[in-house]
Amino acid sequence: MTNNTRHFLTLLDCSKDELTYLIDRAIQLKAKQYAGEIYEPLKNRVLAMIFEKSSTRTRISFETGMAQFGGHAMFLSSRDTQLGRGEPIEDSARVISRMTDIVMIRTFGHDIVESFAAHSQVPVINALTDDFHPCQLLADMQTFVEKRGSISGANVAWIGDGNNMCHSYMNAAKQFGFNLRIACPAGFEPKASLLAENPDVSVCDDPMHAAKEADLIVTDVWASMGQEQEQAERENAFGNFQVNDLVMSQANKDALFMHCLPAHRGEEVSSSVIDGNQSVVWEEAENRLHAQKALLEFLLLGQVE
Repeated sequence: MTNNTRHFLTLLDCSKDELTYLIDRAIQLKAKQYAGEIYEPLKNRVLAMIFEKSSTRTRISFETGMAQFGGHAMFLSSRDTQLGRGEPIEDSARVISRMTDIVMIRTFGHDIVESFAAHSQVPVINALTDDFHPCQLLADMQTFVEKRGSISGANVAWIGDGNNMCHSYMNAAKQFGFNLRIACPAGFEPKASLLAENPDVSVCDDPMHAAKEADLIVTDVWASMGQEQEQAERENAFGNFQVNDLVMSQANKDALFMHCLPAHRGEEVSSSVIDGNQSVVWEEAENRLHAQKALLEFLLLGQVE
C-alpha cells in the first residue's frame, strides 16, 4: 500500500481548503453535466461498491457518477460475496483493492471501513456507517452554497436523533465554520466523545430553541436502519421533535430545510415543510451525484485546475 493513498471515512480526512475545493468542484461538474459536456476522466477505472445496508440514493449516485466519468461501478452485496461468509475484512480489502481502483463501503460498524482502509491499496470512501455519513454532508454543503453562499458563520439546527448524520454535522461545523445547535430527547444525544471534541456545539431538548434564528434546519428519521424494532419506543420519545411549520417559524425567514431521505411525513417532518418552498431536499438528493463525482475525481486524480 502506498503511503499517499487518500481515504474519505469522515469529513476530518480532508482539510478545510480541500473540502471547499470539493464543493466548488461539485458545482463545476454539475454545470458540465447540465451543459451536456462529455467529461470522462475515469475511463477504464473501476469502483467497487460494497453494500451491507440497502440503499437508493447512494447506489444510484455512485453508479451514475462512474458511468458519466467513463468508468465502471461494480455492485457487491454481502449476500453475493465472501464478505458475507466470514472472510476477514482485512483479506477482502487486500484482494478487492488489487483488482479495482477505488472502493465505496456502506455498512454498519465504523470500525469495518477503518479496517478495510488500513489494508487497502486504493482509496476507500465511507458511504455510510452507524457513526458517520460524510458523503451526505458534501451534498448538503453544496446545496447550501448554491442557495445561500458560504455557510461559514451560519446558524444550523439539527433536530432529532443524535445519529450518524448528527455526528457528521458536528464534523461539518468544525470544518466549514458554522454554529450548530442540536435538539434531541434525553438518552438520544450524540456520542459523548464527539461532544467532548466539539465544545462549541450546543445540545438541548427544545426544538423551538434550537430553531431560533437558524439559517438551516435539518432532521432525519427517528429510527434508522437496524433500529426498526425500536420504532414504537422512538415515536414516543421523539413525539415533540417533529420539524413542522411552528418550528420553521422560529428560524430566519429565508431558512432552508434539509433531510437526507427517505423521509417519513407526519413523523420527523410534516408534509407542509418537506413539500414547502423552504425545502431543498430534492436538490440535496441530486447533489449526492455531483459531490461524489468531485470526491471520486479528487481521490484518484487530485485537485483538477
